[in-house]
Amino acid sequence: MNSVSSNEEKTDIYSKEVLISREEINSRVEQLGREISQDYQGRELHLVGVLNGAFMFLADLVRHLSIPCQICFMQASSYKDQQVSTGEVILMHNLDLSGKNVLVVEDIFDTGLTLKHIREDLNMQKPASLEICALLNKRIPDKVAVDVKYIGFEIEDRFVVGYGLDYAEKYRELPHISCLD
Repeated sequence: MNSVSSNEEKTDIYSKEVLISREEINSRVEQLGREISQDYQGRELHLVGVLNGAFMFLADLVRHLSIPCQICFMQASSYKDQQVSTGEVILMHNLDLSGKNVLVVEDIFDTGLTLKHIREDLNMQKPASLEICALLNKRIPDKVAVDVKYIGFEIEDRFVVGYGLDYAEKYRELPHISCLD
């Protein structure tokens, strides 16, 4: 017999506020695809998806690109099943991006700590160019300064899940962005 005692497991995710609908996401991702395609016209783009959260966003985004591209992934973590960053960023990858046009695709730009570490790590490989695209930009005070060229949506400081974003590996499958808080 398995007893359930945590509040998280009792959460009815479908009763939570939908912050960004599936339709809004689809429309904005299509716009971002057109903008990125225009900016990289005539060049091959290497998209680096940050796992696990950006997998849905990257999959949809790449379908709206009209330029040649290659897709690879890296893993970055700073949450460890918590609702706030631990402050410790762990990166895992075996990428070779020297001389390539690179676009990091991330689910959420919140503290900026993870993206700062990713940018520093990938810049050591001497790519031809390195830009960042984030689905969400969370407005929080004292954010680490990181230049994010492409942003899908600006959001308040709320804990969000869905469309790849999770809480303790749950709720990634939602087709929209919901507030868990």
